[in-house]
Amino acid sequence: MTAANEEVMGKAAYEPDFEVEVLIVGTGPTGSTAALALAKEGIRVAVVSQWNWLANSPRAHITNQRAMEVFRDLGVEEELQKYATPWAQMGDMVFATSLCGREIARLRAWGTGEDRNGEYRHNSPCPMADIPQASVEPVLVKNAAERGARFLFNTEYTGHADLGDHVLVHLLDKPSGRTYQVRCQYLVGADGARSRIARDLQLPMEGHSGREGFVYVQFTADLARYVSHRPSMLYWMISSQTSFGEIGMGLLRAVRPWDQWIAGWGFDVSKGQPVLTADVVQKRVRDIIGSSDVPFEVQSVSTWLVNQEYATHYHSGRVFCAGDAVHRHPPSSGLGSNTCVQDAFNLAWKLAYVLKGYAGPMLLNSYTDERAPVGEAIVRKANRSRQEYAALKACFVDQQGTPRVDSSLETLLAPSAEGSALRKRLVEAVDVKNREFNAAGMELNQRYKSSAVIPDENSDSLAWSPDAELHAHRSTEPGSKLPHVWLVDTEGQKVSTLDVVGAGQFTLITGLAGRCWIESVERLKFFWLETAVVNGERYRDVYGNWQKICEVDDGGAVLVRPDGYVAWRHRTLPPTTDEALTSLSTALSTVLSKPAPVAQQPCLEPAQH
Repeated sequence: MTAANEEVMGKAAYEPDFEVEVLIVGTGPTGSTAALALAKEGIRVAVVSQWNWLANSPRAHITNQRAMEVFRDLGVEEELQKYATPWAQMGDMVFATSLCGREIARLRAWGTGEDRNGEYRHNSPCPMADIPQASVEPVLVKNAAERGARFLFNTEYTGHADLGDHVLVHLLDKPSGRTYQVRCQYLVGADGARSRIARDLQLPMEGHSGREGFVYVQFTADLARYVSHRPSMLYWMISSQTSFGEIGMGLLRAVRPWDQWIAGWGFDVSKGQPVLTADVVQKRVRDIIGSSDVPFEVQSVSTWLVNQEYATHYHSGRVFCAGDAVHRHPPSSGLGSNTCVQDAFNLAWKLAYVLKGYAGPMLLNSYTDERAPVGEAIVRKANRSRQEYAALKACFVDQQGTPRVDSSLETLLAPSAEGSALRKRLVEAVDVKNREFNAAGMELNQRYKSSAVIPDENSDSLAWSPDAELHAHRSTEPGSKLPHVWLVDTEGQKVSTLDVVGAGQFTLITGLAGRCWIESVERLKFFWLETAVVNGERYRDVYGNWQKICEVDDGGAVLVRPDGYVAWRHRTLPPTTDEALTSLSTALSTVLSKPAPVAQQPCLEPAQH
């Protein structure tokens, strides 16, 4: 307990007003995803927020395939798609002098281009989507509440005491001013970039904050005639009136096609807050649109800072932090809320298994081991993406760094050696941005190393794809996400391998020759452990794609965790069922940090998933 918390907790009795198994602070993508995942598993969970309701602005919006896979497992993918801008409308990204001005270049982003779309569809059963955070949160909260999660708004976290066998949390009901306490087994800090819980825990942070500032102006305008033929979520403006800050371009973001927008531009924080009078804002938005004839209405103006911070440890005792509380970065590369969702999903199944007694408490240590490296990587990537605009920016500035867009455009269109050289530089500079806007590998290649993963011998020899940022690598290597391929069920319907696993359970995937694995699972009698037999009665590999990528024999086995990640695999068929049982039992014991289970006598008819 910190000194601050000792003072807070010392002011009140230690008798709680109510008890839950998990208390979550924060209702953003992290907190609401964790609440839904825990509630689906029957965990008594409460969520508090100091605010009156959920996100009141678009905020995060790009929803990548891995986040959609999480939502698919949680049963909300279809509901969220109702509020999404379809994938096909997301990515004909434009670079221009203004929206109505001269177009300079385009980039097919987020896997919408012909050269990348097949790869993206190959990697996941879920499409990319653009879903503003203000639409995501209500769906998650509604579904969590329907499954028993309790939400307390206008409620402020003011401190906690980790008492070893439970946590006592001090809360303030803001409307009444009443303070009260909640007893929980575990506390989750999903309270954002200004996380008080992370501060109370004194989590070690690396990096720095406030490197640059950015202005966001939310407005409404009918811009369909300018964008419907080149639909995208982002448009970049290069001109002396819009080129400011580190990126050096003005931004136009589509919130809802094609009448709700955000205009943005950078500013130098060393000079203080920018002057944002109504006249200044109106002019800047007009400069970005590029026409004085287009009517628009400003709804809000805000500023935010570019941060580059990540925690090296995500928990202390019974208290865990996740999401922006432990990784703080700009929205470049669209990794923010997607990483928050995955933090929550990783932590939730582990908390549920420990609370239900399926796993030992040491399993929870794997949360930091697995997610902290991811947090560091996405913070570095998001900030590097901003710096990678330098080559594009350099095409339109002079040697002193002053924008010279008009003269550069003249050169760009000139039939001269100088024009040819600039055109080549421009193509190369735009191509670099594939690493931000077509980074399937960055989104899907997360590979875990922890006590909850049992590596193969020589596992470090995993042959990654030629560019691990651009391209996803499909493997059943322990620590990797289970690859997606289409199987066919008994009715001839396509079923993703990712639909065969998950739903809060461990799944052992084997082939028709893996009878000993089926019998082993039946003898262990864990209802949270199932077998999925490829080419058995329920699932058939009619396309042959599972056989091509599974990296185990037909009699081998792949053990998949509830979050869809491979925990362990046995490449070949064991000589006997007893040896298979011993191998599986030992693997489960290691992964779950719990003594090896005692096998039961075999049943006559093993169950199959």
